[in-house]
Amino acid sequence: VQVRTGDGYRGWPEQAPFDAIIVTAAPEKIPRPLIDQLTESGRLVIPVGPQESAQILQIFTKKDGELRLDSELPVRFVPMTGEARR
Repeated sequence: VQVRTGDGYRGWPEQAPFDAIIVTAAPEKIPRPLIDQLTESGRLVIPVGPQESAQILQIFTKKDGELRLDSELPVRFVPMTGEARR
């Protein structure tokens, strides 16, 4: 397991690609760098949505370079800050 703290918007390109990425703060949309850093068939678990309301925890699998939604669940996470807010 590799763990990194800080602004997660751009992921961790120096250590990519990853078989799985788990995001613990909610951006309003999925950062493209995270998709790019997943291996084919990799999984992304990420809460997505505005900070003013409930977000959706989404679980994706990467297929042919794009994300395929596997499941989702309503949640409340802290907002992603840093570059995600620009």
